[in-house]
Amino acid sequence: MRRLCCLLVLTLLCALAAPAFAATPQVGDTAPAFHLQDQNGHWHAPADFHGHWLVLYFYPKDFTSGCTTEVCAFRDDIAKLRKTGAEVAGVSLDGVKSHAEFASKYHVPFPLLSDADRSVATSYGVLTERMGIHYARRTTFLIDPHGRIAKVYVDVDPEKNSAQVMNDLAALKAAG
Repeated sequence: MRRLCCLLVLTLLCALAAPAFAATPQVGDTAPAFHLQDQNGHWHAPADFHGHWLVLYFYPKDFTSGCTTEVCAFRDDIAKLRKTGAEVAGVSLDGVKSHAEFASKYHVPFPLLSDADRSVATSYGVLTERMGIHYARRTTFLIDPHGRIAKVYVDVDPEKNSAQVMNDLAALKAAG
């Protein structure tokens, strides 16, 4: 009995100590606000993208294979995305300096936003942790020109995400 009580107390303490992760915003919700610095030290907020579609994609870590694949896919498709009226911004927990090096190495023509305090990943419900290391889950939000979530892509394939977004953006725009 004593062992069971200790186990229950330990479980309760672990639950209380665990970080509170927010729910992921759903289609139709107003996109959570942010105010983040990019790789060049410039600050960005949702108002900067008002009137445009915004592809806001979260990724785990600069210079990892999947994240490099994803940033390069968006880089290669940026002209097509902008032609449809969309802007792109990537977000990870990495710092501004890491983003600057990553963007320079891969010639990234859009903002990579630093969420070093984890607040935006938390508000978008993508903050996760494994073995004590926090990171943003690979999730993309397509935000309409009025600041509402139009589509959520969870556990995306980094190679195919940009093409998925372009196809869905075309369909959403055609639907009115």
